[in-house]
Amino acid sequence: QSLPFNHINNNTKWKQHGITIAGGNGHGHQLNQLFWPEGIYIDDDHQTIYITDFWNDRIVEWKYGAKNGQVVAGGKGEGKQSDQLYGPTDVIVDKKNNSLIICDAGNRRVVRWSRQNGTNGETIISDIQCFGLAMDNNGDLYVTDSWKNAVRRWK
Repeated sequence: QSLPFNHINNNTKWKQHGITIAGGNGHGHQLNQLFWPEGIYIDDDHQTIYITDFWNDRIVEWKYGAKNGQVVAGGKGEGKQSDQLYGPTDVIVDKKNNSLIICDAGNRRVVRWSRQNGTNGETIISDIQCFGLAMDNNGDLYVTDSWKNAVRRWK
């Protein structure tokens, strides 16, 4: 079964200069700054973009048109505790469970973080050098495992 994707017409013309929608104020830890953004997830339902802020060890939620983001996971310094992240590389939204799924690469784990009252993450996959995530329409989770040179699927 192939994964769904948006089709882009061969005649599509892209603007040559994009506009900054998040960050752009130098690297740093303030809520209007990012430090090495890695992965993004667009949630059109909530007019929000989720960004993995690698060197700040956090996930930032940025509402469309906002000047500042809001930390929704991590942001408590690099670490391996359930309320910390260490170099997150990707994030997706599991709409069925109303949670974020995060590649916590520095801790070699994938964590689920509630969007409702998410003060802690729950490790759902451990001992994996994850870099990228995807979820298909059936809710199956796909994770890249860089050290094993593989893409793994969880049902």
